[in-house]
Amino acid sequence: MNRHAHPLALGFLVAASFLVAPAALAAVPHSVPSVVPAATCSVSGVLANGKVHLSGGGFTPGPAYWHGSTGLGGTVEIAENGGFQIYNVPPAQYTVRQGGVLTECSGFNP
Repeated sequence: MNRHAHPLALGFLVAASFLVAPAALAAVPHSVPSVVPAATCSVSGVLANGKVHLSGGGFTPGPAYWHGSTGLGGTVEIAENGGFQIYNVPPAQYTVRQGGVLTECSGFNP
């Protein structure tokens, strides 16, 4: 057998692996860890009418339940973008519960 055939065949195999490897890696599904953004909620400053607004983001679209330290609360529908707004509620500490996860609203200053 020709001595030059072996290095030539080896070179061909190495070159072929550089061409095939990227395609093979592209075909393998990459498992990216799904990171659910942390939901946030905030209380506005006290407005001229003595009330505050609640707003939040990062929630799952659908119903959520809000509750204030004054006892006031209710259901809010989270929009497709994960956000919500609740207008003209008494100044208080508020929380939003969705799917067993409780999110405390920041910004309240008694």
